[in-house]
Amino acid sequence: MKILGLHTIPKKTQSIISVLSVLLISLLCFFSVNLIGYQVTALVLLLVVSVLAMLFDIMPVLLAACLSAIIWNFFFIPPIYTFHIAKAEDAFLFLMYFVVALVNAILTYKIRETEKKVRDKEEKENTIKLYNTLLNSLSHELKTPIAAIIGAVDTLKDNDTINENNKKELITQIGIAGLRLNKEVENLLSISRLESGVLKLNYDWCDLNELVNIVINKLEDDLKGHIITFQQNEHMPLVKLDSLLIQHSLFNLIHNAIQYTPNGTIITIQFQMDKDDCIITINDNGQGFPKSEQAKVFDMFYRLPIHKTGGSGLGLSIVKGFIEAHNGSIHLISEEGNGAKFIIKLPVEASYLNKINND
Repeated sequence: MKILGLHTIPKKTQSIISVLSVLLISLLCFFSVNLIGYQVTALVLLLVVSVLAMLFDIMPVLLAACLSAIIWNFFFIPPIYTFHIAKAEDAFLFLMYFVVALVNAILTYKIRETEKKVRDKEEKENTIKLYNTLLNSLSHELKTPIAAIIGAVDTLKDNDTINENNKKELITQIGIAGLRLNKEVENLLSISRLESGVLKLNYDWCDLNELVNIVINKLEDDLKGHIITFQQNEHMPLVKLDSLLIQHSLFNLIHNAIQYTPNGTIITIQFQMDKDDCIITINDNGQGFPKSEQAKVFDMFYRLPIHKTGGSGLGLSIVKGFIEAHNGSIHLISEEGNGAKFIIKLPVEASYLNKINND
C-alpha cells in the first residue's frame, strides 16, 4: 500500500482515520438526508469505504465497512434511531450494503496485494537486468587495465636484462592501469549505492575553492594538452554539503570533458551563490553534443556513438545521482561544434559569517 505514501502510517492510526472519515461523512449525510435520501446515503458511505480500501490495510477498512453499515441502519433506515428495519426491501438493501462493503474492502485489498507482487517482481527483474548490464560493461572495462598490469608485471619478472627506461615505462603503465581500475571500481560502488537507495549524505562545511583545486590536482596527469581555467572566488562563503560526493561529481564531469574533447580544449570552472543556491558551471569549447543526443547524456551506460571506445558510461549518471541526492539539479547546454556547459544548482546552507563579509 504505497499510494500517497500512506503505507508508513501505523494500523492504529489508519483505524482512527477510517473511523473519523466514516463519522464525518455520516454527519454530513445526516443533515442533508432530506435532500439526498437514505438510499443515496448508502452509495456515499460505500464510496468512502472504497476510497479507504485503496489507501489502507484490510483491518481498518473492514472496521470502516462495519461501522458505516451500523450507522446507516441506526441513523438513516426508517425507523431511525433503532436497529429495527420495518420494510423487507430495506432489510434486503441493508444486507446487500453490508455484503458489498465487505466484499469491496476485501477485493480491493487483494487487488492491491497482487499489484504489489507484480511490481516487486518487475523491480527485481529490472534490478537483475541492471546488474547484468553493469557487470557485462565493467567486465570489458576491467579486463584492459588488468591485462596491462599482468603483462607489465610478467615482463618485469621474466626479463632480467630490461633497461631502466623500459622499467620506468612499464611501472608507469601499471600506475595508469591501476588508476583506471580504481576509477571503474569507484563507479561500480557509487552506482550500487545510488541504485540500492542506501546513499547517506555526510554534510559538512566546505570551501569550494579548495575542493575544486583538489579535483584539478587529481586530473593533472590526464590533461593531455587540455587547459583548465579556474579563478578562485574569494567572496564565496563556506557551504554545507557532502564534499566527497561533490568532488566525485566534478571529477567525473571534468574527466569526461578531457576524455571526449580534442587536445587544446579549454575547460572553465566557475561557481557563485544565487540566494540560497550554489551554482557551479563547467564549460568547454570542444565539439559539443548533438541536439538529438542531449536528453540521453545522463542515462546509465550511455556513450556518444561518435566517440572512441572506453569508459563504462556511468560517469554522468553518477553525477546526476549525487547532485539529486543533494536535492539539486544538473542540466546541459550545448550546440554541436560550440562546446558544452554543465550547470549544477545546489540548495545549500552558507556560513553566516561569510555572508556578512560578502554583503
